[in-house]
Amino acid sequence: MRNFDFIKIHFLLFTFLFSASFVFSQSTVKGRVLSSGKPVEFVNVALVGTSFGASTDTLGYYKIMNVPAGKYEIQFSGIGYKTSRASINVSGTKTLTMNTNLEEDLSELKEVVVTGTMKESFISESPVPVEVFTPVFFKKNPTPNIFEALQLVNGVKPQLNCSVCNTGDIHINGMEGAYTMILIDGMPIVSSLATVYGLNGIPNSMIERIEIVKGPASTLYGSEAVAGLINIITKAPSKAANLTLDVFGTSYGEYSADLATKFKVGKASSILSANYFNFNTIWDKNKDGFTDITLQNRISIFNKWNFERKNNRIASLALRYLYEDRWGGQTSWKREFRGGDEIYGESIFTKRFELIGAYQLPFNKEKVMFSYSFNNHDQDSRYGTTVYIANQKVAFGQLTWDKKLGKRHDLLFGSALRYTFYDDNSPATADEQGYNKPDNIALPGVFVQDEITLAKNQKLLLGARYDHHPRHGNVFSPRANYKLTLNKDNILRISYGNGFRVVNLFTEDHAALTGARQVVIREALNPERSWNVNLNFQKFINTNAGLLSFDFSTFYTYFNNKIVADYFTDANKIIYDNLDGYAISKGISLNTDFVFTFPLKINLGATLMDVYQVENDQRMAQVLASPFSGTFTAGYTFGKPQITIDWTGNFYSPMPLPVVPDDYRPDHSPWYSVQNIQLTKTFPSGFQLYGGVKNLLNFMPREDVILRAFDPFDRQIDVNNPNGYTFDPTYMYAPMQGIRGFLGVRYNLFR
Repeated sequence: MRNFDFIKIHFLLFTFLFSASFVFSQSTVKGRVLSSGKPVEFVNVALVGTSFGASTDTLGYYKIMNVPAGKYEIQFSGIGYKTSRASINVSGTKTLTMNTNLEEDLSELKEVVVTGTMKESFISESPVPVEVFTPVFFKKNPTPNIFEALQLVNGVKPQLNCSVCNTGDIHINGMEGAYTMILIDGMPIVSSLATVYGLNGIPNSMIERIEIVKGPASTLYGSEAVAGLINIITKAPSKAANLTLDVFGTSYGEYSADLATKFKVGKASSILSANYFNFNTIWDKNKDGFTDITLQNRISIFNKWNFERKNNRIASLALRYLYEDRWGGQTSWKREFRGGDEIYGESIFTKRFELIGAYQLPFNKEKVMFSYSFNNHDQDSRYGTTVYIANQKVAFGQLTWDKKLGKRHDLLFGSALRYTFYDDNSPATADEQGYNKPDNIALPGVFVQDEITLAKNQKLLLGARYDHHPRHGNVFSPRANYKLTLNKDNILRISYGNGFRVVNLFTEDHAALTGARQVVIREALNPERSWNVNLNFQKFINTNAGLLSFDFSTFYTYFNNKIVADYFTDANKIIYDNLDGYAISKGISLNTDFVFTFPLKINLGATLMDVYQVENDQRMAQVLASPFSGTFTAGYTFGKPQITIDWTGNFYSPMPLPVVPDDYRPDHSPWYSVQNIQLTKTFPSGFQLYGGVKNLLNFMPREDVILRAFDPFDRQIDVNNPNGYTFDPTYMYAPMQGIRGFLGVRYNLFR
């Protein structure tokens, strides 16, 4: 009966999603968090063992309301600071003030992560190397979405793939976006169709942190987690500000607004977040007659609920809705030309709904969790005269059992089912007679892992996963991770992992599926497999000038059974088969942090890699994979005026480009760097005013990134065209946006 009552409450809250009422109490715990006399923002303040908590504002203040009388232990934790605890006694209607001074611990070893092992673990304790980034990091260079924000992460490259419609994906260590899994709260929400446009609509205001694992993670997360995964952890309502506002605009005419609030309804707490982005200014700096940047009008709404339950069991529900209207093309294009052959334009309407939930089953002594998600993605596109209309639905359910055996074994058992429905108007969903035949795939799997404490300073993580695909059959994926803590300043990790990926035709070669050819899949098609070995070493050095930390990794990944498209065997068919060869991604990366005793922080990252594939003894370099790349951030805070200056950027060595036969354009990009500078002023009221310059060096790709922009419908390919060039917008390696200024304001309200 208790479970049934909870389901009824769950349903009512879903129905009245946007209603809110505040519950006031006279029992309050408030205070301020400082470090070396300076306020610390975004510190998590929690009453241990309860659901009561808050986060500090930009001036270090926090307030926890509705606290029942009793004795508690209050905990202060934040990235870059040592966790602090103290006992407090809340009684009657008194307001209790609890201030604290945190000690810096910029090794960030105590931050909780969940991605590497699917259970909460401190970074220092996790046998899997996980990189963690918080909103504080991404605020050094404000962006309207997560896709652009990731440009500051070493080894991760947000890659635009089309000069007209600005489609993009995330590359990790040089591997294409199809090999990167994007998770929201551990659920595989962003995949397939959403990898093309869905990443742009994730509001920054909903994010608590981003966890990144480089290397295969298929053992826990299944298909697509081959090159690595990015897990976006959303904010818990209890820790969010009562009101958050972040609005900025650029001299290019881009406008972004993030707004979030939290409220309570009975025993449920909620955070409601919305992001609106508008860019409606036509730019044509290279004078090719085409828009340099796709025009966009986008709104994204996110709502998350946490429910108080007996024994602090977990129950949460989150929903997100995205609508986007974008177009790029000839500068004279208007809506009435959509789908026609008079003026060329690429116009995409996207509607997307997502649901994510978690419910801890009511077992007294066992932690059994059911997690689930569902998303529906509708896309209505026109690429010139080509019509592409698609719908995708993905339902996912996962049951995990977290079980400890003695002091040495920490087990995790799990089972998962992922169901994918896909339908479009292309040959991908047509049978041999040409009739529509939507794709329906159910992918069940089971997995197990054991985190073994070999000694006080040694851990071994062993895991395995078994999946059954209706086309590919049985898929087995093992993993092994070993961590050796030499001392508190030196940690060594060795990882081995196996990844797999099943084919999703609508993400393999989008342009091919809009043609008139018949799509043929070989009966013996095997899933792509990868084997990865990674050595990671962390070192921390305390000096009189401050703290230095080094994170060094060397990686080697071997791929086989890569799925490729054959356009030449039969002119009327596209035949998908496994590559008769292999692919390699190998390299080294280094991240360094310098945190000085005075208010200067510097982060430097560099990656040296070699990514290629071999077939018939011929080696082919991976396009858009830069052999050498890096990122940097430097920030200095002037204490008395409370002004911070941040200098951020990235750099890339020449990378292979997708040229056409007999292309007159260079087959490699030049060296280039995109740098930004920002000033932030913090006011006593909690407001922050920030502004600066993006692309400080005014780097722009060469003017002819679109081949034959003057003939987008290929009407004149036989006129003065000895090489037979056709219209091609794929020669893309950097955004077509030059230097521009920006100005914005932030505000966090904590009651």
